[in-house]
Amino acid sequence: MDRRMFIGAGLAGLAASVMPTSVLAAFEVTRSDAEWRSLLTRAEFKVMRKEGTERAGSSPLDKNWKAGVYHCKGCDLAVYSSKHKFDSGTGWPSFYQSLSRAVGTKPDRKLLRVRTEVHCRRCGSHLGHIFDDGPAPTGKRHCLNGISLVFKGA
Repeated sequence: MDRRMFIGAGLAGLAASVMPTSVLAAFEVTRSDAEWRSLLTRAEFKVMRKEGTERAGSSPLDKNWKAGVYHCKGCDLAVYSSKHKFDSGTGWPSFYQSLSRAVGTKPDRKLLRVRTEVHCRRCGSHLGHIFDDGPAPTGKRHCLNGISLVFKGA
């Protein structure tokens, strides 16, 4: 890592630390950390509320090819259809698009490059990230943590 990269990463981290919290405070479903902890397992809380990532290949939803809808585990909002699911080979459930008005995004500056975080638009639960290497028609890959989802068969 050269000096410019180091300074750029530091500035990105500083910008992330001073971003307004109102971006995440405007959700329809809000709970305190204590309330979330009482509803979620430790692993679910880490991913959904602290923006963690489950281990690749750990979710049975990655290999689920049944017809149905995936819901946010935090508030039961329908967020993804099985019609838009594809096998990305990454070890995480992947979709090329979400359901209409189901998710929100924000920049994720935790690593040296900016990624796009995807979250439930109703409760703010962290679902995963969106990348530009998906299939047609969108070219997007919504790479999701299965631990943040509940599948409901058709």
